[in-house]
Amino acid sequence: MADGALNVLVIGSGGREHALAWALAKSSKVGKVFVAPGNGGTAKSSAKIENVPIGHEKSDFPSLVEFAQSHNVGLVVPGPEQPLVDGITDSFKKVGMAVFGPSAKAARMEGSKAFSKDFMKKHGIPTAAYGNFTDYEEARQFVQNASFDVVIKASGLAAGKGVIIPKTKEEALGALKSVMVDREFGSAGDEVVIEELLVGQEISILSISDGYTVDSFPAAQDHKRAYDNDEGPNTGGMGAYAPAPVATPQILKTIHESVLKKSIDGMRKDGFPFVGCLFTGFMLTADGPKLLEYNCRFGDPETEVVLPLLDDACDLSDVFLAAAEGRLDAVPLAFKKGYAATVIMASGGYPGSYSKGHAIAFGQPPQETQIFHAGTKLNGDTT
Repeated sequence: MADGALNVLVIGSGGREHALAWALAKSSKVGKVFVAPGNGGTAKSSAKIENVPIGHEKSDFPSLVEFAQSHNVGLVVPGPEQPLVDGITDSFKKVGMAVFGPSAKAARMEGSKAFSKDFMKKHGIPTAAYGNFTDYEEARQFVQNASFDVVIKASGLAAGKGVIIPKTKEEALGALKSVMVDREFGSAGDEVVIEELLVGQEISILSISDGYTVDSFPAAQDHKRAYDNDEGPNTGGMGAYAPAPVATPQILKTIHESVLKKSIDGMRKDGFPFVGCLFTGFMLTADGPKLLEYNCRFGDPETEVVLPLLDDACDLSDVFLAAAEGRLDAVPLAFKKGYAATVIMASGGYPGSYSKGHAIAFGQPPQETQIFHAGTKLNGDTT
């Protein structure tokens, strides 16, 4: 390892974290990328990348901090939303470490959909009409009286599964009961957001911010149905592509001015400046782009298509460190011309119950193809 090289700790075990580790390891300024706990892909993808057998539950935070201190880590990059909501950034910042990730207060933008909807309303950010409810009978009355089709959302974190789009009022009432009474999503459904169903094409924007400046990756679109032809159950995402042609320069300019800049400025003014990746979902309606939700981290699988689009001269470690240190305006993002796409290969039965422990084997991938792992482990030489 070169003298003065930057050691990075990436926290998580999914395809997103593999992609982040891969992109960071490309930097000549980076000595080592530790991934805690990592997966079968990060275990053998590069001499620079090394798995660390530490999880990311809240009880693991002290061990992660101790590891980072003892291994001269100069930048920490948390991947998943739960540790961010639990305050992992604050744990590292308490000991003076640079972290590319929001504080627990800022991560509440994803941790509570009700909180984020109220924030949008306060700061004049275009979004769907909505109501927040902790009382089941009040929520039920709102659905009964609604003059529009509705979406039912558990306010808390529900592993990407807390959104229900009913087709009829009867289905909506049934969904509401399953969330608030039957507790389908546990405590995540203690409060629900009931909002107007928006119609149009959906896009995702991943943006980098230091709390003042905001700079974005090309817009992506993902597909969530398990099977071809948009059939089968919804998943966390079966693939994505970027840039999304539907996101025209004018649409992107409108989104930057009416949502992204307002969001970053609003969070700072409200006392929780956002540092890290702000992942925003939009519906492109006949009335213009409307914000569906905030996420406080890189999206998955969108990360796997936007990172390969970075220009070779754009060093991701420089960008992350600049954001963590409040000087992002001096280190802009830059991209190649072209497109990227990713397709998820999953075990049969996913997203329902499915068998595990199968060896994964395939031939030599084509040029300009990168394989990222999620849910895998290395067993000897076999993944």
